[in-house]
Amino acid sequence: MSDTNPMPGGVERLAARDKWVVLVAVAAVVLLAGLYTIFGVGMNMSALEMTRMARPIGQPMSMGMSPQWTLGYAVLIFLMWWIMMIAMMTPSVAPMLLLFAAIKKTGPERARTSLFSLVFLAGYLLAWAAFSAVAASLQWAGDATGLTSAAMMTIKSRSFAGAVMILAGLYQFSALKQSCLSHCRSPAEFLSAHRRPGASGALVMGMHHGSYCLGCCWALMALLFVGGIMNLYWIVGLALYVLAEKLAPRPDLLNKGSGVVLFLVGAYLVATSVWPAM
Repeated sequence: MSDTNPMPGGVERLAARDKWVVLVAVAAVVLLAGLYTIFGVGMNMSALEMTRMARPIGQPMSMGMSPQWTLGYAVLIFLMWWIMMIAMMTPSVAPMLLLFAAIKKTGPERARTSLFSLVFLAGYLLAWAAFSAVAASLQWAGDATGLTSAAMMTIKSRSFAGAVMILAGLYQFSALKQSCLSHCRSPAEFLSAHRRPGASGALVMGMHHGSYCLGCCWALMALLFVGGIMNLYWIVGLALYVLAEKLAPRPDLLNKGSGVVLFLVGAYLVATSVWPAM
């Protein structure tokens, strides 16, 4: 009698547990990235210390010694941004990964479902690596021009911090934001429209989805310059907000409401920097 099961027993059992493989992998990635961020690996201070030393927006603590931008330091800053993005953004991609795995399990590539799911995640995180390179470059430019505090990793000017918040608030109303958010909230439609076979296909799909997520969230991530790049309150708050935007039943109310709040707070910061008596 012919064998109707094309998969070896061990692989079949693994395929049956793909959901848990993906969830455990996501949890491990978030945990490791979170610990790296909290303890500020390679940095002069940990995120815990940075958070304790945080002051009002646009008024960072003065520090006597600022780090020097060398190639090694630039790599550390890039890794800080990227691993922080991994910790913040990986939870929000979990629904997409689980659906991707479920679809793969029903097709001819079911034996490699877990592997391709992890490749998809890698592609997604590569998109945030590109963002992290840009963010690190902006941080270098800010330090070089005196717009940001090199030691405290935050904007030094109250008015400039307010302008960044206004920009982020306005972006919440933009057509690009709404379009990217719609793609992020519709994993079934995305996977149907962009389905590709093989590991390379999974990588491209992950990068493609990551580009939509990046288009949705880049302005929110820019707020880390306002609150402090290693300020844990802002890191956790933004991560939870991004997750809520993708899962909340009425994202239009959430992102437009946050847009109004960001615009008003930003306008207040700008106004009070020009007219301190306000």
